[in-house]
Amino acid sequence: MQHTVSLKTLIIASVSSTVVAAIALVTLILPAEYNIDPTGLGQKLGLTSIAIAAETDAQPSQSPTGNKGSDEFQIIEVIVPAGRGVEYKFAMPQHAKMTYEWLTEGEPLYFDLHGEPKGDTTGYFESYTIATSNEMKGSFTAPFAGSHGWYWKNKTDSPIAVQLLVKGEYEVIGLKK
Repeated sequence: MQHTVSLKTLIIASVSSTVVAAIALVTLILPAEYNIDPTGLGQKLGLTSIAIAAETDAQPSQSPTGNKGSDEFQIIEVIVPAGRGVEYKFAMPQHAKMTYEWLTEGEPLYFDLHGEPKGDTTGYFESYTIATSNEMKGSFTAPFAGSHGWYWKNKTDSPIAVQLLVKGEYEVIGLKK
């Protein structure tokens, strides 16, 4: 028995396939691959976090995770994607000291210099400085053992590079995902 397909059935199948592909593109592929989420469904399904993680993974850091602090400034470049925020952290024992300076090429960023106690599972963190600026310079003494560093938020529509210079007693954790 031979089956024949009419032209009408073929057209309906082609149009249906195209509609399903377009829906999958807009709701699944664009949010997961390119962080473009016109429907908002990608964020609700957690797909945009895949694209954000890929963006931050693709940004080179001159300081690989695990590097120890020293008496000389270490230069680290952190790219803050457009309309997004990133955290860059250091593991520090209690009372460890760090001297730092960070700056952008002029664009201000919202930032929060903060720390999270080692082993804490409650989500507690302590903010030390919250402001909006294109630079910051100072020194820091860790009040407790744990991870300490910056959250930067870019409210512009272009990525912003942060040049971070640090020296002291720390171990680089790097970008926190």
